[in-house]
Amino acid sequence: MQTTNVHPSVKAMRTTLLGIVISIVLVFVKLAAGYFGHSYALVADASETASDVLSSGLLWIGLRIAMKPADKEHPYGHGKAEPLAAVLISLFLLGAAIWIGWHAITFIRTPHQLPQRFTLAILGAVIFIKEAMFRYVLKVGQEINSQAVKSDAYHHRSDAITSMAAFVGILVAILLGKGYEAADDWAALIASGIIGYNAIALLRPALNEVMDAAPGAEIVEKVRVLASGLPDVEQVEKCYVRKMGFEYFVDIHIQVQGSLSVKEGHDIAHAVKNTLLQSELHIKDVLVHIEPA
Repeated sequence: MQTTNVHPSVKAMRTTLLGIVISIVLVFVKLAAGYFGHSYALVADASETASDVLSSGLLWIGLRIAMKPADKEHPYGHGKAEPLAAVLISLFLLGAAIWIGWHAITFIRTPHQLPQRFTLAILGAVIFIKEAMFRYVLKVGQEINSQAVKSDAYHHRSDAITSMAAFVGILVAILLGKGYEAADDWAALIASGIIGYNAIALLRPALNEVMDAAPGAEIVEKVRVLASGLPDVEQVEKCYVRKMGFEYFVDIHIQVQGSLSVKEGHDIAHAVKNTLLQSELHIKDVLVHIEPA
C-alpha cells in the first residue's frame, strides 16, 4: 500500500507496534545473553530496550488519542496528544541515560568476570536490527511530520548506541583480559552521555509544538505565497500557523480593496481558504480576516 493512501496516524501506529514487538524480543535476548555471558553492560542495555517498549507504548496511546475527531470540548481536535507523547518519550530517554550512567558507575566499582565471546555476536545482531529500526522509523516520522515518531526513532538509535558501546567494551575486555573486566561498563557510561544529549535535543521541539510555537519560516512563507497569489488579494498582512498533531491550523489577515461589498470580500476569503485547504501543506482549517487596503 502506498504511503499516500494511508492516514499518517495509522502509519505511525503500525510503525510503533512493529517497534514494540521487536524491542520486547530483544529485551529477553539481551537479558539472557548478559546473564549467561557475564556482561553487566548487556543487562543494563536490556533495561534501556525495556524503556523503548514503555515509550513506544506511550506513543501508541498518544496517537490513538490524537486520531479522535474534534468534539464540543475539543473543537480543535485532539492533535496535541501527539507532541505530548513526544515530550514524555524524550523524558523517558533522558531517564534511561541517567539510569544507564548510574548503573555503569556502580558496575565499574564492582569486580566481575570477563564477558563471554558469544555476547559479541548477540550485540552485533542487536546493533544491526536497532539501527535499521531507527532509519525506518525516522523515515516514517519525516514523511508524516510527526515529532513523536521522530523521538521514538531516536529511542531505537540510543539502543543501538548503548549496544555499540557494550560491543566495544566487551571486545576490549576480551582482548586485554584481566584488569579490563569493566571496559564495557566504561563504554556504557560514555554512551549514557550521548543518549542524554539526544534526549534534550528532542525535548525542545516537542515542547515548542505543545506551546504552539511557529512551525518554521518555510511553511509560513508557502502559505503567504499561496494566499497573495490569488486575484483581488492586495496583501497578506499577518499569517500565523500552528501545528496540531499531523496537521496545521492557519490564521491569516489579508487586505482587499475597500470599495468591495461584504459578499465580494466573503468570496475572496473563501477562495483563500479553499486554496490553502487544497494545497499539499496538510492544513486542517483556515481562519481568514479581511481588511481594507
